[in-house]
Amino acid sequence: MHCYVQNNRENKSNPCNCSSVAQFSSSPRRGVIIYGVRCALLPSRTKHFFSYYLSIMKILRAKAEHIIYAKDISQCIDESAKNRGTGIARRTPEYIAGKIENGNAVIAIDNDQFVGFCYIEIWGHGKYVAHSGLIVAPDHRGKGLAKKIKKEVFELSLKKYPEAKVFGITTGMPVMKINYELGYKPVHFSELTDDPEFWRGCQTCKNYDVLTRTERQMCLCTGMLYDPNKKSTSKPFNEKVSRRLKQIKETLLLKKNKS
Repeated sequence: MHCYVQNNRENKSNPCNCSSVAQFSSSPRRGVIIYGVRCALLPSRTKHFFSYYLSIMKILRAKAEHIIYAKDISQCIDESAKNRGTGIARRTPEYIAGKIENGNAVIAIDNDQFVGFCYIEIWGHGKYVAHSGLIVAPDHRGKGLAKKIKKEVFELSLKKYPEAKVFGITTGMPVMKINYELGYKPVHFSELTDDPEFWRGCQTCKNYDVLTRTERQMCLCTGMLYDPNKKSTSKPFNEKVSRRLKQIKETLLLKKNKS
């Protein structure tokens, strides 16, 4: 039993005795990521039959058959909100199932298990759309999966709602960086939708009191907007500056809670 995982650091061409799961390669087809498997599963002469032992991750536009994952997705969002300690609005399994039924969601599946998700929301009578609930299962983080999901849901929203402005609010640096790369720019909350239903969705966030105290002028989240009718002139994402601005907002807006 030998391993022919090509990205083995010690020897890229000869068999090894490694027993870990390592990334093998990426398919040129959009939405499919291929990973290597445990070496012990590979007979010595199966170098050309890797496909039988590979885990294939697919990023798909969610359909009714994926509603079975709604509970797992909801639970993953809840756990992420608790672990991060920052604003993530919670979503029930029923709410997520509705987004899947409407064809407004993207899901990542690996070995019949949910590993990533994001959905589209429509606001202001179709003038605005937002990407919400972007989540990646803990074991699959740090592999660029969130970026792939975000890009797929971004393309889906442009296809279904070509005239709508795409916006989002987030506290996460990785999401901000992805948004920058897609052409979003940071904006004041006044440039986002004024649909009261959108802002009511923030009520499940632990920082909702900040939003109400500032009369919806600002919060710990950063508002970002993509306007399909304007050419993007966004500068490269500066994570250092963004983190500093986030720290300043936290110091100012959470001061009342600490006193």
